[in-house]
Amino acid sequence: MSAFIIVAALLVVAIIAILLPPLWRLPEPVGSGDRREANLAIFRDQLAELEREREEGSLAEADFVQAQAELQRRLLDEVEPQSAPAARTQGGRKTALALLLIIPLAAATGYLLLGEPRALDPLQRQARIDPEQIEQMLAGLVEKLKKNPDDSKGWVMLARSYKVLDRFPEAADAYGRAGDLVDQDATLLADYAEVLSRINGGNLQGKPTELIERALKLDANEPQALLLAGAAASERQDFAAAAEHWSRLLVQLEPGSDDAKALEAAVLKAREIAATQAGAGKSARRLRPPEARSAAR
Repeated sequence: MSAFIIVAALLVVAIIAILLPPLWRLPEPVGSGDRREANLAIFRDQLAELEREREEGSLAEADFVQAQAELQRRLLDEVEPQSAPAARTQGGRKTALALLLIIPLAAATGYLLLGEPRALDPLQRQARIDPEQIEQMLAGLVEKLKKNPDDSKGWVMLARSYKVLDRFPEAADAYGRAGDLVDQDATLLADYAEVLSRINGGNLQGKPTELIERALKLDANEPQALLLAGAAASERQDFAAAAEHWSRLLVQLEPGSDDAKALEAAVLKAREIAATQAGAGKSARRLRPPEARSAAR
């Protein structure tokens, strides 16, 4: 997962964490009892005031009855138990659950529609690097190595970069400058051997074979070294050795994969040719003694 996805996911979680608690928790009935007592006290004072005005004659009986009824109605409105909070609680929780599902989906859908999903693919990001940028990066690395020629890791990085660009002579030169770092690493030795073979049109004889043998001494199961060793043996017409190297590589591949099927076919073919060679050799050895006696006579 890329850093962008991680950051986006954290932002979504943060937003949900902010929005959900107020919607989810129950409303607190703080102060409801005090408010009722206060309303009752106000009602008593207003009722006492109405009675005083009636006794003084400033308020007629009919007006007193009407004002008293109005006070009672207002008091009932104030102190009557309300069901709205419970309803709001249920509505709030439903809203919270809806947001929990909608926010991530909306974010993902919005990015798919308005964003650039391919930008999350490392291969797509690499594809946007133009040749000039690659050359600039390589030039920068070369300059650093000129100032620090003992940087073995830098030479290996440069060699692999040149190999990716099919600049095999430069890659071989960089591997040659990496020194002990290559000599002590089976994978790098095998890669170096492949680079040299590319320079020679695919020929693995000579130094490439030497590098392959050194790689297998360090790691007898190094995949690239086994593949190249089998190819080098095939070039020498030593198909028994080729089948042996490729068989050791075959057990490392995923059974049934395309690579495994192709390599298995190569192993069978190499064994078939090796068996034919062995049979021809035995026939030749059986024929030599009679031919020799005939020549002597």
